[in-house]
Amino acid sequence: MDRPVQPPQPPGQTWRVGGIVVHRIDETALAPQTGAWLLPAATPEVVTGQPWLQPDFAAPDGTLHLASHSFAFEVDGLRVLVDTGIGNHKTRANPAWNHLDTDYLRRLTDAGFPPETIDLVVLTHLHTDHVGWNTRRADDGSWMPTFPNARYLTSRSEWDYWAGIAEHMEDGRRQMFLDSVHPVHDAGLFDLVDVRHEPTDIAPGLRLLPTPGHTPGQIAVELHSAGQAAVITGDCVHHPVQLAHPDITSCVDIDPAQAVRSRRDLLTALAGTDVLLLGSHFPPPTAGFVVAEANGHRLVPAH
Repeated sequence: MDRPVQPPQPPGQTWRVGGIVVHRIDETALAPQTGAWLLPAATPEVVTGQPWLQPDFAAPDGTLHLASHSFAFEVDGLRVLVDTGIGNHKTRANPAWNHLDTDYLRRLTDAGFPPETIDLVVLTHLHTDHVGWNTRRADDGSWMPTFPNARYLTSRSEWDYWAGIAEHMEDGRRQMFLDSVHPVHDAGLFDLVDVRHEPTDIAPGLRLLPTPGHTPGQIAVELHSAGQAAVITGDCVHHPVQLAHPDITSCVDIDPAQAVRSRRDLLTALAGTDVLLLGSHFPPPTAGFVVAEANGHRLVPAH
């Protein structure tokens, strides 16, 4: 894929969830070709059949808009970052991701979260576009943890899956683990949590939800405060078109049938509630409320 032209980045959005302020930390817009590759069943006819997707989530011709970003917030004194994007200066098979050079760390700092102040990095799963800023290049050319005072956390089943196929990984994925995962593990900063069948509390106001399918240990992240709640999707939902058509799967889902079940379960649980849905790849406005419709759901944006 060609590298997308980078427009000037506006300040990241924020949302208030009770006493928690959630910041979207922008990394980059994803190339226009990404949607057709990632969600091949989301054809222009399917996308344009959902007028509510325009203009924020899709172009008039049915091209999907997608983005790479993180979410940062403080809950009960714990400074948390959810997912870390693609990362800078890393060799990637996808030309649009190869040797990125973005202002991600400046945006994170400008939002009030300098890297050294992060206490916890939650990784929804171990894919290239969710772990890249786990590390940054040191002066000697090696990769060092970007967040030296944080614990990095993912589900045990996610780690076990990739560890089990390490000898059979393609070169691109092996490179990603070498530069973005193993340096954190080798530094003793990696924590694994059992998240199998039930939501798992990891701190006051912070909970992990099992949403397997895209990967075996994929999780969503729930935060709650003062009677309000929000859920960060991870890749359980890549794009709002999947609210209307939850059976649309990703070309990189490891277990597509399970991914559909997880997505349906999550959307059904959120429909008609005041729980804010924060999409890990949704472009601005990024967040909204799930509303049930006759044959699926739609997202009512929270601007």
